[in-house]
Amino acid sequence: MHTHRRSVVGTGVSILLGLMAVAAALLMVLPSTANAAVHPRHNRGLTIASTPDPITAGDGVLIYGRLLGPDNAHRRIRLFHRINPAQQFTPVSVTRTNRYGFYEFIRADGVVTTNRNWFVLGPRHTHSHTIHEWVSAIVTLAANTTSATTADTINFSGTVSPALNHQRVLLQEQDSSAPSGTGWKTIDSGYTNSSSGYGIPHRFRSPGSYTLRAFFPNNPRNIASQSAGIAVTVQQEQNPSFTINASAQPITDGQPETITGTLYADGSTTTVQPNQPVTLYARTGTGAFKALQSALTSSEGAYTFTATPSYNTAYYVRAGHGENTAVLFVGVQDVVNASLSASALAVGDAVKVSGTVTPDHTGHVLYLQQQNSAGQWVDVETSYLTTGSVFAFKYTPGMAGTLNLRVQITGGPWSIGGISSTMPLTISGVAPISSLPPAS
Repeated sequence: MHTHRRSVVGTGVSILLGLMAVAAALLMVLPSTANAAVHPRHNRGLTIASTPDPITAGDGVLIYGRLLGPDNAHRRIRLFHRINPAQQFTPVSVTRTNRYGFYEFIRADGVVTTNRNWFVLGPRHTHSHTIHEWVSAIVTLAANTTSATTADTINFSGTVSPALNHQRVLLQEQDSSAPSGTGWKTIDSGYTNSSSGYGIPHRFRSPGSYTLRAFFPNNPRNIASQSAGIAVTVQQEQNPSFTINASAQPITDGQPETITGTLYADGSTTTVQPNQPVTLYARTGTGAFKALQSALTSSEGAYTFTATPSYNTAYYVRAGHGENTAVLFVGVQDVVNASLSASALAVGDAVKVSGTVTPDHTGHVLYLQQQNSAGQWVDVETSYLTTGSVFAFKYTPGMAGTLNLRVQITGGPWSIGGISSTMPLTISGVAPISSLPPAS
């Protein structure tokens, strides 16, 4: 028995040594495959780049580069990636260089949803360095109403994609003290559920126009992400004995607004006060209230005023004996005109999106938005209005297809923002690599 056991152990050692020798031989023949476990920090005869970067979860990405040196045509290039929390790189795709040594990979829509790293391996032990692709989550935000009173609770809801359970989502209000629109403060929060949805009930205690967004802090899978902005208007509760109403809410810049209401006897909602002097007061943005117009109530106790505000305006009406209506907020939407430099282009090419915003908001931030396959609008680029309230974006698509773009300016104390019309863009083919930013 003892001799037999030593014989088995000896045989096992021999097999193990043989396998180790085979593995060593394979490593000598295929050293580039062994490198798949770690990421190269420098290129060795093979460049790499990606566009666009960063992206929103699910967007297409073009990965490209060049095999340097002689005999670089029609050579096989392998793409590797690593996705958190994985520790190892794994192969994902194979292509061949063209006759000039250039290669391209297109990661299709819906594939790249989280942060990841890429590198490529080529022939003759060539390899690129490792590049990082940053990916923002898709965050949506909706409200059960966009017009409420200080007595109402508004229910905000949305989703976060890719799916996450029990992750905190912040409800943020645009800070009116930041005139550029870049300041945000957290006013409430909630957590995603097992379906990656969230709900945040919130009550506004002060009347006014509020611009809101949902914000998802960064985590190992995605960079910090935000929803498209929405606007809600909160009114004071009416004085039942002295009412005030607006003919439209909100309005666009240049649109007339009719302010109406009825003056009743003090404490009554049925006995009207005819032929009484009333005065309309208004406050634009963060200014002081000023008297605008005066009139007499009709035989039914009614009054009517007409105004054409260019900015958010708060109104109230005062009767001759000193009684006031509630404060009425009228939100004014900005007018955003935008156009594309081309309606069709190739993957990797850039399109210019330019236009104007009225009234003038020089210095204010605005967002280029893309509609995804689920019909949701997500921010893809950020820019600022320059002198004359003019803007310009450069947008680079990462995959062929047809998509819709639009431009949004968020609101603040002076306006409730605005959105351009939808601009369709067709992407087909792939731009010549020579026209793309150089890979390294």
